[in-house]
Parts: sequence; structure tokens; C-alpha cells
Amino acid sequence: MTEAILLVGGKGTRLRPLTVNTPKPMVRAAGVPFLTHQLARARAAGVDHIVLATSYLAEVFEPHFGDGSALGLHIEYVTEEEPLGTGGAIRNVASRLRSGPDDPVLIFNGDILTGLDIRALVATHERTNADVSLHLTKVTDPRAYGLVPTDDTGRVLAFLEKPQSPEEIVTDQINAGAYVFRRSLIDTIPAGRPVSVERETFPGLLAAGAHLQGMVDSTYWLDLGTPAAFVRGSADLVLGRAPSPAVPGRCGDRLILPTARVAPDAKLTGGTVVGEGARISEGARISGSTILPGAVIEPGAVITDSLIGTRARIGERSVLTGTVIGDGAFVGARNELLQGARVWCDARIPAGAVRFSSDE
Repeated sequence: MTEAILLVGGKGTRLRPLTVNTPKPMVRAAGVPFLTHQLARARAAGVDHIVLATSYLAEVFEPHFGDGSALGLHIEYVTEEEPLGTGGAIRNVASRLRSGPDDPVLIFNGDILTGLDIRALVATHERTNADVSLHLTKVTDPRAYGLVPTDDTGRVLAFLEKPQSPEEIVTDQINAGAYVFRRSLIDTIPAGRPVSVERETFPGLLAAGAHLQGMVDSTYWLDLGTPAAFVRGSADLVLGRAPSPAVPGRCGDRLILPTARVAPDAKLTGGTVVGEGARISEGARISGSTILPGAVIEPGAVITDSLIGTRARIGERSVLTGTVIGDGAFVGARNELLQGARVWCDARIPAGAVRFSSDE
């Protein structure tokens, strides 16, 4: 395996306000842009040439990663003029691929954190002489996902929409968002229009008699599409539950980046990350959270399972649980923001203005 496509063009609307100023793959997880973890894992599996299929805020990627040489990669960038869907994005970058017609091309979705054995997926693809091979994972409750039943040899039998009743749940296997394509099949995807690889390309190939192979790998897997999932994924990287060679420090209860300042009596646990230039004041308690660069947490604040945006400020003795604070926002003292709250970029909440319990 030498070549891969990373699909990083999505707008990340479910993650807002995190993605107002930053494309989803560039939001920091465990101290670095999430995309860094995917690139590092691909490189560790033997990939050396990667094409990034970009669209939303496309101008952000190349200034950060350049030609990829710092990661031991050669990276190219292709920007969609209009959104083309997963299949359309794959077809749109085909001219940048160097592989021969029968060579394998690895494809990743840009919002999946996984411990997938990439080499094993490629080996399965080559051993079975498949046209496309898919990483499948098993989930406890598959109702939110499309189902992918396979036969005893792992050959894909069907692609089923999200089940609406218990009778429709014929398997607990779902599409986990990583594929190996035979290079020649990429050219069969229609060019110049939106195409869903999940709803159009894969079912069409199956109907035409192509060999689609599934490989179940039930190691760590998490779709980072929601703020709660993104915060959890970052914490799991810091704690060592999710594997990545790109975590900038030793795994443990906390990760403090250079130039961050943390008061001696502040308590950081649960995989908390404190970004460059951030300040954590006296008596603050932070668990399972991400504090992005330049943010300020004032004395006595309690933050749990939350993400605090770049240059945001959390006031004294405020309590935040399951909350996302946008870049540059200000949450005054003694506020209480609970599960699911999102404060937009540069918003200002006065002291004591929002509470879910009575005041003191």
C-alpha cells in the first residue's frame, strides 16, 4: 500500500460552533488537528502518497501540512468547487493517483477515529481479489447506521438503510468508513456530479456483480460527528484508549501543551488537554475536556466533558458540563451550562446570567 485518499471536505455542521472558523478535520484532538492522527496512522501502515479531497475552508489545510514531508508523506490537495458527496469526491481526485489499474487505493473518511489494522484490511483485499474492501465494525445498537450483512467468507451481500423496526436488524455490522478500492473502479464513478459512495456506488457495484469484501475489525471506533463524541475521542487519545502515534506527549490523565500555564492546585483528569498559551487558574477542576490554545479558565471553575474554544474565557466558579464554547466567547462568573449547551463564537454571557439550579 502506497497511496490513499482522505475525504476532508465536509462542513461539519453537527459540530458547530467548533467548525465556524475551522474545518472539522482541523479541530484539535489531543493537542493536534484531528487529521494529523489519521495521516500519522496511514504513514505507519506504509502509505506514502495521500491526496486530500477538500472543500469547506479548503485554504486551511495546505498552510498547516505543506507537502507532508514533516510527516514522511507526499500530500496533494484537490478542492471541490461544489460539494460532490463521498463518491464524487473520490472521483474528483482520481487524476492525482499514481497507482496501476489493479493496485489498491486506501480511502478514509475524515471524521472517524479508529484503531483499524490498515495493513490487515489491505491484505484481506488482496487475498480475496476483491474489487472493493470495506472496514466493518459491530455496534450494540445499529439503528442509527446502515447495515452491511456478509456471508461466511466475508463477502458483502447487501447495503441496508437504517432499520426502522427490530425485524429489519439482520446484522450488527455497519460500514465503518474506511475502504480499499481497486484503482480502475474509481474511474467508473460518474464525474462532475454529487455521488454517495454508500447509497449509489456500493449498491451499484453489488448489483453489477462486483466483489465487495467486508473485514470486521472491532477495535476502537468512534464517529466524531457530534461535539460530545469529539470531546470523548480527544480524551480517549490522551488516555491511550485510542491509538495514535501523533499524540504530542505521554498518554495519561492529562496533556499540557508547551506555554500553557496551570495553577499548582488546579485538578486536571480524564484525558483533559490544555492547549498552547491557555491558562488554568487556581482551584479549577477540569475532567475529560479540551481547552484550546489561548483559552482562560478563571479560579474555581468546574468543567466536565466540554470543549473550550480558542481564546475563550470561562469566568470564576462557573460550572460547565457537556458544553461547547466557541472561539473568543466569554462566559461570565457563576454561570451554569449543562449537557448540550453551545455558546457561539465571540458571544458574551454576563455573570450569573444562565443557571439550571437556584442561585447560592
